[in-house]
Amino acid sequence: MNLRWKLNTAPAEKVLALQSELKIHSALCSILVQRGIETYEQAKAFFRPSLTELHDPLLMKDMDKAVSRIERAFLNGEKILIYGDYDVDGTTAVATVYSFFKDIYPNLDYYIPHRYTEGYGISIKGIDYAAEKGFSLVIALDCGIKANDKIDYANSKGVDFIICDHHLPGAEIPNAIAILDPKRNDCPYPFKELSGCGIGFKLIQAFAQATNLPPEKYLQYLDLVCVSIGADIVPIVGENRILAWHGLQKVNTNPVTGLKKLIEVAGTKKKLSITDVVFILGPRINAAGRMDDAKHAVKLLIADDVDYDAEANAFQLNAFNNERKDLDRSITAHALEMIGSDETLVKRKSTVVYHPEWHKGVIGIVASRLTETYYRPTIVLTESDGKVTGSARSVKNFDLYEAIYECRDLLLQFGGHKFAAGLTLHPENVEPLMQRFEEVVSERITDEHLTPELEIDAEISLEDITPKFYGIVQQMAPFGPENMNPVFITRQVQDSGWSKTLKEEHLKFSLRKSNGELIDGIGFGMADKMSIVKSRPFDIAYHIDENEWQGNVRLQLMVKDVR
Repeated sequence: MNLRWKLNTAPAEKVLALQSELKIHSALCSILVQRGIETYEQAKAFFRPSLTELHDPLLMKDMDKAVSRIERAFLNGEKILIYGDYDVDGTTAVATVYSFFKDIYPNLDYYIPHRYTEGYGISIKGIDYAAEKGFSLVIALDCGIKANDKIDYANSKGVDFIICDHHLPGAEIPNAIAILDPKRNDCPYPFKELSGCGIGFKLIQAFAQATNLPPEKYLQYLDLVCVSIGADIVPIVGENRILAWHGLQKVNTNPVTGLKKLIEVAGTKKKLSITDVVFILGPRINAAGRMDDAKHAVKLLIADDVDYDAEANAFQLNAFNNERKDLDRSITAHALEMIGSDETLVKRKSTVVYHPEWHKGVIGIVASRLTETYYRPTIVLTESDGKVTGSARSVKNFDLYEAIYECRDLLLQFGGHKFAAGLTLHPENVEPLMQRFEEVVSERITDEHLTPELEIDAEISLEDITPKFYGIVQQMAPFGPENMNPVFITRQVQDSGWSKTLKEEHLKFSLRKSNGELIDGIGFGMADKMSIVKSRPFDIAYHIDENEWQGNVRLQLMVKDVR
């Protein structure tokens, strides 16, 4: 697939001013300026994130009400239910808030709605459970901001709700005791992009401060907050960067028992990066809700050192993840075969595929895989309880939600945002949806939308790539949205003569610097670029990485594209 290369730039005078203060390579200063870091003080805060820079949680609208209601529940001996969504953000949020309060208050339990019998968010079944079991206060995490009718129902049952959410509110907010959501129009909290677990963390921070508990009582859960930040793909800037940076230190030195067991079961020995958190820990935690019940994940994440079941629970999550991977591979292969064997489907501007026996728990992943392959708006549909349910994924800058909205008369329900959505419909409307969605997408999408973009942060020479240069790049981590791992471009590089293909699929680069030194690189799935590499000087776009082989550590290029 051809990529559009886009070279980001920064104002030269700002780059020069920052370079005069930091005394580092101008390309690195350019990247910092692009990311809003223009002064020595801003650079210091960026490179050395400090917990003292966390915002006062009482700046969040309704935080005082939330803390006051929990204190009253403690005083009256009320039963409190910690309620959260079934994904990584929701389960880490529940584990964080439950573990914090369980340490100081016994009358507590947790609840995770079942993906297949209750669906996303606050459910009637969950409210009925709270009422029947005598829970008079529910703390809802990573959900609830649009659950107006459900909160009205809970109020009628005498069940109070504190909502901790990070999604966009609707026109009216629910009638809950307190609603903690920085995206509320009337919320003055200075950072708007916390994860759901991050909101839960601010709640326990506020409670600890109000009751004079030491900071370590809530800081001990920073590793769970870090996992939520990585897995929920929230921007790793501002307060999220501080939480992720310190959380990652804890992941690698003293993680909670459940994460420690999960790391051991995954078999990874290296120091984990945020990317490893996303691709090693996240899928295993998520797999519980996809394949069975997300309560398995919470049970593991709240385990303590004397919980003899923790290791067995970690193996269970690992097994769920292996099952999920097998289904993911087989369904993706089936879907690609369906598209590839139909010339009409190949030539469309959208993808909509349906099979009644595909597993509901992995269709979102399959939609992402198909989008990677064909790079166009995609819906994957399966059948569940007599209805067709689907997951949709988009491409950069194309509003998927608006396209689905144009098909609303064919749907029973739908929800989501610009890049991802879920939908439900009757089986007889599958074919009409395929046609309508294609018509809507074809009218609105451009060739630019359909060509993936490679953002390049700075131009450097191969000679610039030194251990010191790489060390500064690494200090920009953890990487994620709005602070991605920098992509560099070097123009007119030359093959040393030793570049070769691996397994007829990948390309092992060997490039010669102007001083005669060689530097290696790897381009996964790029074997077809060998003709460019061997024929003439070429431009190369890449991340810088380390490669360890038999105890030797060398810098290498993780190649994104050549031309």
